[in-house]
Formats: sequence, C-alpha cells, structure tokens
Amino acid sequence: MFGIVRQNVGGARGLSSQGLNSMVRLRPIASVIRNYSSATKEMTVRDALNSALDEEMAADPNVYVMGEEVGEYQGAYKITKGLLDKYGPERVVDTPITEAGFAGIGVGSAYHGLRPVIEFMTFNFSMQAIDHVINSAAKSNYMSAGQINVPIVFRGPNGPAAGVGAQHSQCYGAWYGSVPGLKVLVPYSSEDARGLLKAAIRDPDPVVFLENELLYGESFPVSAEALDSSFCLPIGKAKIEREGKDITITAFSKMVGYALKAAEILEKDGINAEVINLRSIRPLDRATINASVRKTNRLVTVEEGFPQHGIGAEICASVVEDSFGYLDAPVERVAGADVPTPYAANLERMAFPQIEDIVRAAKRVCYRSVPLAATA
Repeated sequence: MFGIVRQNVGGARGLSSQGLNSMVRLRPIASVIRNYSSATKEMTVRDALNSALDEEMAADPNVYVMGEEVGEYQGAYKITKGLLDKYGPERVVDTPITEAGFAGIGVGSAYHGLRPVIEFMTFNFSMQAIDHVINSAAKSNYMSAGQINVPIVFRGPNGPAAGVGAQHSQCYGAWYGSVPGLKVLVPYSSEDARGLLKAAIRDPDPVVFLENELLYGESFPVSAEALDSSFCLPIGKAKIEREGKDITITAFSKMVGYALKAAEILEKDGINAEVINLRSIRPLDRATINASVRKTNRLVTVEEGFPQHGIGAEICASVVEDSFGYLDAPVERVAGADVPTPYAANLERMAFPQIEDIVRAAKRVCYRSVPLAATA
C-alpha cells in the first residue's frame, strides 16, 4: 500500500558537539491568529519549517535549537539551514548521538525559562529519550501544581519514509497522543508547518511536532497572512480541506494528500467526500469531526500507524459516543498493517494505506461495492 518515490535527502547521524553556555530569562511572545486569504506564492514544507524557526529565534532570544547535525551540517533534512551562521553555536547546538542526553538538557533548560526546539533525526530515535519527553516534560506542570511550565518542542520526521525498515518507519501519533500534558501536532501543508511550528514554540507546554520526511520537498500554496512573522495557527483546531455532503474522511500528515486524491476519484462516481485535516492529535478537534459526521452520516478514518489503539480508533469512539444516532453505516478505518514494516519494496507498499484503499473503504461505507466479508 506504499507507493511514494524516494526523495534524495542527505545525512548520517551527527557526532559534533557544542556547549550550551548561557541561559536568559523568558520573554513571552504574543500569538496572532489570522484568517486565510488567497494564496500568493508556493513554498516547500522544508522552507516553511526553516522560516518559522528563523523568525521565532529572531523574535525571542530564549528560543534555541539542539540536536544531531542541526548546526555544521545544516540539519539532516536541511530544516535548520543557515541558522548556525545567523545565531551562533550557543543557540544552534550540535550534539553527539545521545537523544536521552540532549532531550534531558532541553527539558532542564525549559524549567529555567528557555524555549528549546529539540530535533530528533527521526522520531524512532525519540524512544531513547521517551522518559524525558513523558516523565520530565509532560508531567512536570501537573506535579508542581502549575508552578513549572515546560515550553519545549520535540520535532522531527515521523512515520514511514521509503526503504528504511521496521525500526525507522513507525508513526508515533498514537504513542504520544495518549499522554496527558503533551500537545501533539501533525502538519500537512506548508501553511500547517509554518503556523503550527510557530504556535508550538510560543506555547507554554511541551509539544510533540510530528513531521513527514516525504513531505519536506513538497510545495504548497501559501497565503499572504501566513508569510507574516506574527502568523500562527490555533492548536487543537482541524481544517476542512474539502467540503462534502456524502462522507467524512479524516486524515493527518501525508495521508491528507491521499485523502484529497481519493475524494477526486470518488467525485467521478457521484460521491461527494468531505476531507478533514486533523492538524492536531492532542488536543483532538472532536467538535469539527462530529459536526461533519452529523452532516454526512458516514466516516472513514485514515492513518499510517498501526490499527490497534490508533488515532482512527479514538475518532471512532468519539463519534460513537457523541453522534451514533447520525451514522447511516459502520465506520471504516484505513490504517497501516498490523505488522512491523517490511523492508522489501513490494511488501512495504502493501503495509501502508494507498489512495485506492481509501476509495474502496469510502465506497463500502456508501454501499457502492461488495463488503470485504462477502469476498472472504
């Protein structure tokens, strides 16, 4: 089920190290949320993330970046390109291969008023630092009775890329989305990436920012408002990417693009699909999802993660709890296969949702095709 062409991105895990020598007091930035206008230019997701980091670092001296190869190498995926030359090694800190070490340093500096942006070369490596992400960052505000804020961002590519095997292909949306105290964001487009990263950096709580490696080089239209340095998007608010009346399709990250393409195919068969870009997994915009289902009366959820205890399962539960009487058909979940990711390209494609899988699921929900059980 996985049919994406590999992108040419460089980088092995970095070995250089710079000290974090100074800590300055927190100077908060006000967030400004604006509405969209017509698109004025195209921007890659990579450039959107880079510009958001650049502008937030320029606006607040408390913001700094730390991780493997973020400085001298300009970032494994070039997200931090140019930042070392502009802000110096005290604010763009190269680290050894020690996720537990630099994640812990980041959390400690956030306790003292800094706003670190910690880059994991892939979120698969965040498992080395998960104690700091969950026990040190997510729980400290509650356990201190609100006395300690932890304004830290953990960001990097999440989910499958291409041909990198089981240990580098997992989606961590459901993992981190289940943890109280964390906010979990999942950008799709360039405006998502730019607006949500700015919001994450300005937020007083720890944010897990799940990007997608295969989207870095993709270009999207960007509105004039999104290019303003004060632009940011609200955390916890989904976006209706395509309005429809016959069926609701929820998706996040790269799967939003697949859902939109599936909707175009469905339109040819007379099925008008509404596509919701979740943008945020925690908090989850249940109101937007339920409002859409109450209009369309049908739901398909799409994700690359494992099906058991997944994001789709949580959405299904929310709809059953709040909008069960509006459903005209069973909910369908389109998810990754319940197996470790295969390395072989043909098996890898079968392990992740494809556009045709979404189309088939939508047709089943609309009773336009034979149910799977009937063909078994």
